Amino acid sequence: MRGFGLAARQARAPLARVAARRMSSTPETVYDVVIVGGGPGGYPAAIKAGQLGLKVACIDMRGAPGGTCLNVGCIPSKALLHSSHIYEEAKHGFGPHGISADNVRIELDKLMEHKNKTVTGLTSGIEGLLKKYKVDYIKGKGKVLKAGEVGVTDMDGKDAGVIKTKNIVIATGSVPTPLPPVPIDEEAIVSSTGCLKLAKIPKTMIVIGAGVIGLEMGSVWRRLGAEVTVVEYLDRITPGLDSEIAKTFQRILTKQGMKFKMQTKVVRGERKGEGVSLTVESVKDGKQETLTADIVLVAIGRNAYTNGLGLEEAGVKMGPRGIVEVDERMQTNVPGIWAIGDVIRGAMLAHKAEEEGIAVIENIAGKHGHVNYKAIPGVIYTFPEVANVGMSEDEAKAAGIKYKIGKFPFMANSRARANALTDGLVKFVTEAETDKILGVHIIAHNAGEMIAEGVLGIEYGATAEDIARTCHAHPTMSEAFKEAAMAAYDKPIHF
Repeated sequence: MRGFGLAARQARAPLARVAARRMSSTPETVYDVVIVGGGPGGYPAAIKAGQLGLKVACIDMRGAPGGTCLNVGCIPSKALLHSSHIYEEAKHGFGPHGISADNVRIELDKLMEHKNKTVTGLTSGIEGLLKKYKVDYIKGKGKVLKAGEVGVTDMDGKDAGVIKTKNIVIATGSVPTPLPPVPIDEEAIVSSTGCLKLAKIPKTMIVIGAGVIGLEMGSVWRRLGAEVTVVEYLDRITPGLDSEIAKTFQRILTKQGMKFKMQTKVVRGERKGEGVSLTVESVKDGKQETLTADIVLVAIGRNAYTNGLGLEEAGVKMGPRGIVEVDERMQTNVPGIWAIGDVIRGAMLAHKAEEEGIAVIENIAGKHGHVNYKAIPGVIYTFPEVANVGMSEDEAKAAGIKYKIGKFPFMANSRARANALTDGLVKFVTEAETDKILGVHIIAHNAGEMIAEGVLGIEYGATAEDIARTCHAHPTMSEAFKEAAMAAYDKPIHF
């Protein structure tokens, strides 16, 4: 329900109550599957179930489908990232092309209006798809009572009855990880949700956490005029990313004007007037200092949202940090209860959840659903973007794999030079003996699109030579992908 006003929730509540009463008042109604959660894992699962002819219901506590991703995550943040990039380009980036513009200004209310229209348009589209495939979409909160039974609480918090079902899929997603010394009020100390709807552009912002969310949202507000400082406990940004790529990425962000305080622990934070005072401590020597900012964004990660779902009471085995334990078919230890997305192991990514949502329904329907976790891409939507799939060089080294590296810089790519977009590179990690692609890593303005070729290569067990001998159009940024593959098994032509 985060991100929606009380009035909106009350307006939707009667619909939820009617739907829930109708289903619970007919004892003969038994669903093939009930999905708890309507996010990027839950709603595709519901659609797939409908396509396969299963009787399906989707219970969504937010009141609008799409989950965190569509409502207060992936989609609104990308709208802000693109809008803020256009503004920065108009103000500072046209120079190489001989274009100048005076009196460039940002109207924050219109920018936010575009973001909000994007979200509402997509959520209504999903509701239409759910209706098309005969999914009973129930607005309310679901709780597992036992295998085969889900209790529903409507949008006003009132009991709306019990739904009977053969299978239950938990797809409730995740929530921001709190930092107890820095309590979030969504005004001056914000989570990613609050950071998406600031009423004015802050003069100063501190981002706690140098991960994907922190760097994306920090980039938005830096472009719009804020002085942004990122405070990170570790000695590097983007933990889990290939270390060479991470170092290059940090250099680019620093050149853009983002500041970093690495190996710095946050001791406490508190409101001071209209701003925030933050006490931080050096990890190396324990020396403390005080930082101040108009806005502090807490972006230290996300936790599975499983509290209050009745899973432990139903006998479902749980892991650390609220994670639901599942097997390779995404089934829990309790027959008939399944789980997908951010509530199970693996990266917390919308597209991973969608793949699992489709696969789990195929398994429920007696088919053979499967997800190749080695071929799940990750993208950071800054400018340039950063994308990766498969193993990093660090992981290959730690695993004792004999590997080769192939790299190609965009400085040597003709299209990148013509477009004045030369920051970044493509990096291949391959198995030395077989030339099989183990991982691909890209920094480029269109890395999120370009990585799909690497995903496909890993999915089909391709070698670097397979990519290198595939014709790529000229002049394109993707030629750098081909040349990096050439560098992995032989030598590139243009570098």
